[in-house]
Amino acid sequence: MQIKAVIWQEDGVWCGSVPALKGCHTWGDSYEYLLEMLQAIQA
Repeated sequence: MQIKAVIWQEDGVWCGSVPALKGCHTWGDSYEYLLEMLQAIQA
């Protein structure tokens, strides 16, 4: 399954949101960590 995420950086923190999943937001100190968190959504 593939998901589309909106990713941005704000105040040194990487943020991500999945528009197709209402209320699905995550963040991380690094881009790589953010991607790990977003990939966990697929599991």
